[in-house]
Amino acid sequence: MQYTITHTTNYSYSEAVPVCHNEVHLTPRQAPYQSCQEHRVIMNPVPSNMTYRMDYFGNELNGFSIHESHRRLTVTATSLVNTQPRPRPDDSHSPTWDEMANPVSQGASPAELDAMQFVFDSPIVKRTQQLADYARVSFPPTRSLLEAVLDLTRRIHEEFEYDPKTTTVHTPLDEVFANRSGVCQDFAHMEIGCLRSLGLPARYVSGYLRTLPPPGRPRLVGVDASHAWLSVYGGELGWIELDPTNNAIPTTDHITLAWGRDYSDVCPIKGVFVGGGEHTMTVAVDMAPVEAN
Repeated sequence: MQYTITHTTNYSYSEAVPVCHNEVHLTPRQAPYQSCQEHRVIMNPVPSNMTYRMDYFGNELNGFSIHESHRRLTVTATSLVNTQPRPRPDDSHSPTWDEMANPVSQGASPAELDAMQFVFDSPIVKRTQQLADYARVSFPPTRSLLEAVLDLTRRIHEEFEYDPKTTTVHTPLDEVFANRSGVCQDFAHMEIGCLRSLGLPARYVSGYLRTLPPPGRPRLVGVDASHAWLSVYGGELGWIELDPTNNAIPTTDHITLAWGRDYSDVCPIKGVFVGGGEHTMTVAVDMAPVEAN
């Protein structure tokens, strides 16, 4: 599949902002299952300066500063991305989850050493006994890792209600767990917390998900979504991606932007500004398939 993706973020301020500094994670990653053919980010007002670099996790990070007074800021990222079907993990090659939860032994491979950094607490996701106890229903001794994580993904999908009114980006994970509700970001953090609490490496994935209109209805522009899911390290299977919001393994309709320990590492846009008073933010994402000639 090939998609044209437009991600537009608008900020409106009640008072003038004389200066702001921002960073954006809006460039789709290059990966075996996807390639970014074209990408650009346009800001209005035009930035005084811009920087480009790779962050610690290998995501492309753009920085920009605006040194003129403004009461509106628009950031529009457009990308042309090709996706390929991702092979479904083969359970016959899956280690048991107990094996993957053991400490890395001496002489571990670079992949294993890289994965181990995703076992520990991160700014948003803390390991707890409560999360470990919840996860253990899906993780009896010697069960295959793939079976266990798919079962945990199913349970979160079935037992937690999708409700964007119950959480914000600042809602603690223990509150999400207690209320059994939230959005894709919360469900990804929830499953990551469960896995790490059992000693399994898990990382947060930020991206997009194509939405399909009901049969017979036209596709609406701007209703696709920023999305979040996770991946767990599976040894020979590599990183296994899981989408608890939809009880799915990501497919060609998932576009990966960035990954890190949690949302705080890969927030699409973050920054600081002077003044501004009260402000509002709106986001629109359009993910349009490119029709073959």
